[in-house]
Amino acid sequence: MARKIIVGDQEFIVPDKFPKSGFTIGLILVLLLAIWSSIYRVELEEEGVLMTLGEYSGLVQSGIHVKWPAPIQTVIKIPTKRELEMEFGQVASSDSRRRSNRSELQEEALMLTGDLNVAVVPWKTQYRIAEPDKFLFKVKDPVGTFRDMNEAVMREVIGDRSVNEVLTTGRQEIAAKMEVKLQKMCDQYENGIKINRILLQKVLPPKQVQDAFNEVNTAEQEKEKMINQALGDYNRIIPRARGEAEQTVQQAEGYAMDRINRAKGDASLYTDLLRAYKKAPEVTKNRIYLETMADIYPKIKQKIILDKDLEGILPLLPLGKESK
Repeated sequence: MARKIIVGDQEFIVPDKFPKSGFTIGLILVLLLAIWSSIYRVELEEEGVLMTLGEYSGLVQSGIHVKWPAPIQTVIKIPTKRELEMEFGQVASSDSRRRSNRSELQEEALMLTGDLNVAVVPWKTQYRIAEPDKFLFKVKDPVGTFRDMNEAVMREVIGDRSVNEVLTTGRQEIAAKMEVKLQKMCDQYENGIKINRILLQKVLPPKQVQDAFNEVNTAEQEKEKMINQALGDYNRIIPRARGEAEQTVQQAEGYAMDRINRAKGDASLYTDLLRAYKKAPEVTKNRIYLETMADIYPKIKQKIILDKDLEGILPLLPLGKESK
């Protein structure tokens, strides 16, 4: 009969008649442990750093591999394909932090701006370990050093901005500039880290001045609102006034042109009349008289025609009655 012995993930079948010698049993156990420690697996999101007698030997990709038993060879598995995250100024649920108490967290997020104001700037750095060999061996404390680099770069970037930019309009520019500077510093340190993105969280003034800042912010918003309203009124009234002014100018120009043309026509008519008068004075005088009377007579309501030789015309005039 045989029986099973399970060591780690390995299963062995051994006979019932097992050697009773202590040395033989120990040797078999050592061999089993050596075989078990020689076989290892690297996950899909990991890369293995192979160490031979404590010295770096190479990188191992994902899959099942065989090595010399420990302590001759060891493997350190690094999650190179997983996005890691480091938080600043706030408590992280899954982060082995060096700063854990509240005062250190607050101090970590306090930043001095370029105009000598203070802002609370929490943020997250999302990164990936691109070169695990450099991450393990180029820097003595890669995680702690990377954390200090984050703080140093963020304080430098915030120090170049005013408090209004930090709290309102400059957030995206701050994150982009920090990402570039932090990646450049990582390349200088050769720590094998690739920066994916910087995420600024809710940036606030310190609690001691938060009420005053809210009042100032409200006043700024009211100011912007009034400016926008004024611009709206300007854009509505000014174009209409310009249109009315242009219309008035065009009407005046049309009226002036009409008056000029009429004046030129009247002048031309008088010139023609003068020429005709010089040629035939009596005929022209009678024609002008008749044309004038033709214009006047239709406008007179009551007309009395008398003979020029008639005398004593008073009895004929109805002076005591209203004219109709």
